[in-house]
Amino acid sequence: MPRVIGLMSGSSLDGLDIACVDFSADEKWTFQIVHAETVPYSSEWVKRLSTATELDARAYLLLHTSYGNYIGECVNDFLAKYKLEVEKIDLIASHGHTVFHEPWNRMTGQIGDGAAISARTRLLVVNDLRAMDVAYGGQGAPIVPIGEEYLFNEYRLLLNLGGIANMTDRKYQIAFDICPANRILNKLVQDYLQKEYDENGQQASIGQLNSSLLTTLNQLDYYRKSYPKSLSNSFGLDVVYPLIEKENGNINDALHTYVEHIIQQICHSIEMIIDKEKQGKSAYANCKMLVTGGGAHNKYLFQGLQNRLRDQFQIEAVYPEKDVVDFKEALIMAFIGLLRVQKKANVLASVTGAEKDSIGGAVWQN
Repeated sequence: MPRVIGLMSGSSLDGLDIACVDFSADEKWTFQIVHAETVPYSSEWVKRLSTATELDARAYLLLHTSYGNYIGECVNDFLAKYKLEVEKIDLIASHGHTVFHEPWNRMTGQIGDGAAISARTRLLVVNDLRAMDVAYGGQGAPIVPIGEEYLFNEYRLLLNLGGIANMTDRKYQIAFDICPANRILNKLVQDYLQKEYDENGQQASIGQLNSSLLTTLNQLDYYRKSYPKSLSNSFGLDVVYPLIEKENGNINDALHTYVEHIIQQICHSIEMIIDKEKQGKSAYANCKMLVTGGGAHNKYLFQGLQNRLRDQFQIEAVYPEKDVVDFKEALIMAFIGLLRVQKKANVLASVTGAEKDSIGGAVWQN
């Protein structure tokens, strides 16, 4: 039974997700999350990661190495905290933190030096999980559908409400980024209310809809593009956030409107699939959508989405156990790393638009 540490750092910059997972593959793949936690980023790390695109080449490489050492130290602390024996850990699979993502230039960049992680932990490390797919002309995102196919195949639809919202339709092997999500909601709250996040969506729930802002957001070119497609972190901060700031309105109204924007874009994405795959709305009748990521904890967002999906498509939005909500991506990074060392395809070309399925990831053998 392989035991793997999965690591994920998302665009929301809330911290490093660490999950220790036991996998088994008898008749089908199963998993058990043994321990998991999020290591919050200090204000210094938030600043360093959020400004990484501004660095020159040398400073960028120094950050890459520094962050890799930091990740290794976090893993060592995690192992010690939960009394996990190093000898029983088969490998670490690290997503790293995305700084650059330009698949149209066949380039993507996630920092977090795998050699440094391996040196600090003395464990086998797999990282740089997206690069091979991008080299084959793919979007390099989303890469989680391979894990969803094998670990969550009881769900037709899977939605992740992280810094960026993305969705998978397993029937058609379609997955793509929908829109910025928590990255915008959290930044609004942090900048205007000096809180980390809008707990349960309370502030959004008392706001009013800003129709002109909603129209402006919904008209962004990205939403007209068909899949496969993916978003860089910079889209939210450089394109979306300034449009909200330009309104100079009430913060609760901005939060309320952006929650509505997320819900509308999720529904728009489902309609896009229906149109492109030449299906009727009944194609989704009575199917289940697994909802994970930090945004699933936003009760106002989740309940609004749940109602809209039920009313428009007869889709049931499902809130799973907390560890799956919070650590699904770290869990799947662990699975992708395991497939890599088993020399099995771990990124699906049908999802990313690449020339072929690929075995992605750099391996650092200690």
